Amino acid sequence: QVQLVESGGGLVQAGGSLRLSCAASGSIQSSTVMGWYRRAPGKQRDMVAQIERTGITRYADAVQGRFTISRDNAKNTMYLQMNSLKPEDTAVYYCNAKRTWVYDSWGQGTQVTVSS
Repeated sequence: QVQLVESGGGLVQAGGSLRLSCAASGSIQSSTVMGWYRRAPGKQRDMVAQIERTGITRYADAVQGRFTISRDNAKNTMYLQMNSLKPEDTAVYYCNAKRTWVYDSWGQGTQVTVSS
């Protein structure tokens, strides 16, 4: 089990950019997969981007080409660079770290609001 804390959210105009950070209490190198999820008002929590232990990344169709997930193992931190933001990106963004058969941890979330 690891503890996660998100930061970097805020209010931004459509077309702008934000960079979210997820700081882990322990090493993230052992995590099978880490990812960013988001929950918009009236919607379920959906996967936005994932990065595997190997470094392979995956993105939801809605953010493909606009968002970039990355990690810094030395700093035990994961990032989500969000460009060309749209109002529909407005949501609470959550950091997740999972290690199969060991843990599945979530942060408290950080609010991202995109104005039109």
